[in-house]
Amino acid sequence: MIVAPVPLHLRRLIRRKYNQSAQISGRVAHRLGLAHVPDLLVRLRHSPAQDHRSVADRFANQDGALAVHPRHAAAVAGRPVLLIDDVMASGATVHAAASALLAVGAGPIAVAVVARAVKDH
Repeated sequence: MIVAPVPLHLRRLIRRKYNQSAQISGRVAHRLGLAHVPDLLVRLRHSPAQDHRSVADRFANQDGALAVHPRHAAAVAGRPVLLIDDVMASGATVHAAASALLAVGAGPIAVAVVARAVKDH
């Protein structure tokens, strides 16, 4: 199994100074004795913040935003992947990441998140 974080776009990474999901995924991989590939996925484009968007808008915002890094595409085919993200709201980002992995033949895909954000109604 390969452990990989959901990537940040370079702009967001520069602003935050680190990728929290990458920090978490590295520790999870080490603890479980699994391969950690922090650059398995790449952001193809900057996507605006998801705040205050409907679920459909969130999925549309993430559509085509993520891909498997070409350097890893062949090596990930047929391999299970544990995808790590810090927070999940609608699931749009992890859906885009899992779709990118499945498109190159990876799988099965498992997802672990630290927190699940829900709206108060």
